[in-house]
Amino acid sequence: MFREKIKVFDCTIRDGGLINNHNFDDKFVREVYKALSEAGVDYMEVGYKNSKRLFSPKDFGKWKFCEDSDIEKVVSGIKSKTKISVMVDVDRVDIEDIKPKKESPVDMIRVASYVKDIDKAIFLVNHFADKGYETTVNIMAISRALDNELTEALNQLEKESRAQVIYIVDSFGALYQETTEFLVKKFQGILKTKEIGMHAHNNQQLAFSNTIEAIIHNANFVDGTVYGLGRAAGNCPLELLIGFLKNPKFDIRPILDLISKEFIPLRGKIEWGYIIPYAITGMLDEHPKSAIALRNGDKKESYREFYESLLGEDLD
Repeated sequence: MFREKIKVFDCTIRDGGLINNHNFDDKFVREVYKALSEAGVDYMEVGYKNSKRLFSPKDFGKWKFCEDSDIEKVVSGIKSKTKISVMVDVDRVDIEDIKPKKESPVDMIRVASYVKDIDKAIFLVNHFADKGYETTVNIMAISRALDNELTEALNQLEKESRAQVIYIVDSFGALYQETTEFLVKKFQGILKTKEIGMHAHNNQQLAFSNTIEAIIHNANFVDGTVYGLGRAAGNCPLELLIGFLKNPKFDIRPILDLISKEFIPLRGKIEWGYIIPYAITGMLDEHPKSAIALRNGDKKESYREFYESLLGEDLD
């Protein structure tokens, strides 16, 4: 049985951009948007609205900045009900650069924030709501959040923010089923006027199962990426999510075609998905940057040494 309230949110280009400095070409992004549109996916996140004062366009591709003209170029001429989203990070956006919704192809702006910066996130999300956008706050690295600080942040978001959705973000792929259930119920107990979202990473191959767990407990916004594309271990695979939901509005076939045509060749060029160093960082609730560094070095398969280095054990 399916639940009509569930919205499927694709983050392929945004999360995938963390692997290649957001250097996807227009053709690839357009193919993803076209397939998502045909598949009936509700939202597509094309990248970040980062400040060009802080990040040089010489070092990153266009989807680090998501100019309206670049978005319009890749979506033009495609008949679609799939809404467009961008993400902003606290302290990394120039809000004056973002036009009102009526002047932009963007429908939603998601604000990514750690618990400690929730005041800043509320300011941003209310500003974007005033400009006419749908909004969310995505609480990153939630596996590291202290319970009392999370409680305070959620109460602030409920009382002070105009965000429509508050996301649980398992940045390190460290959550298990029981913790996912606990967090969704905690969010529901405080957020009486907001929807709850789930964004899961796949370090321990639990992104899909944890997303299902969130759905079971009535989280209605769920994220995925095509073929699990994303930094390090990647994300909940979109195709598995669509297959699970059984909603007749979704059609998995365009996604399968897209994987065959675009993602199998891409897999030969860049690495993502379940790999032991990423599993280790997930087990230990660590940021995957150390595992990424290992995979880019000359000891990329030294799994035990890497594990012991994270534990701080003396090596023989």
